Amino acid sequence: MMKAHDKLLLENKAWAQEVRRREPDYFERLARGQDPEFLWIGCADSRVPADIIVNAEPGRIFAHRNIANQVIVTDFNCLGVVQYAVEVLKVKHIIVCGHYNCGGVKAALSHQTPELMLVHKWLLHIRDVYRLHREELDALGSLDDKADRLVELNVIEQVNNLSHTSILQKAWKAERRPMVHGWVFGVEDGLLNQLITLGPESEIDPLYRWEDAPH
Repeated sequence: MMKAHDKLLLENKAWAQEVRRREPDYFERLARGQDPEFLWIGCADSRVPADIIVNAEPGRIFAHRNIANQVIVTDFNCLGVVQYAVEVLKVKHIIVCGHYNCGGVKAALSHQTPELMLVHKWLLHIRDVYRLHREELDALGSLDDKADRLVELNVIEQVNNLSHTSILQKAWKAERRPMVHGWVFGVEDGLLNQLITLGPESEIDPLYRWEDAPH
């Protein structure tokens, strides 16, 4: 019986051969470098692959993924990706994309367990979003409704977190880019729901404004 990882290798060979058949110079073009227009910050969930759900060719989207698509200012992995995308690749748009029926968000609404200690530490940031919107969320009927609304609120919070970084504020002031979008993907219908867009003209709470940012 063929092992699962061996099947992936075979699928890769078949894909590469088919691409070369359609476009003989495809991989030569890719090898010349990348010039993506978008940075995608998404959930690590296997059902939400950025390139596939927006039907994008390789090279168009620079991506970072983690549990529940969070932007945490002490996460140097995420901020390193953001800095490289903004300052080196010069992306024009950043998309923070969550998804309904998110296991990470649902876990943040449940009791913490010692078996997944590191995961729950990561999810504390989503618990903070819940705490800030507790009255609205607790008024919702079912746990699924509460989780899906928290997915939306979390995306909005992460977009705002991006706007609080010196990386974004510096680029907004100097180059009037990138636009930052908050989207949610519906795993049941395959559609994207736009929630929020921020850009150079957006008002930033003075508490989060960097000294050399526009006033």
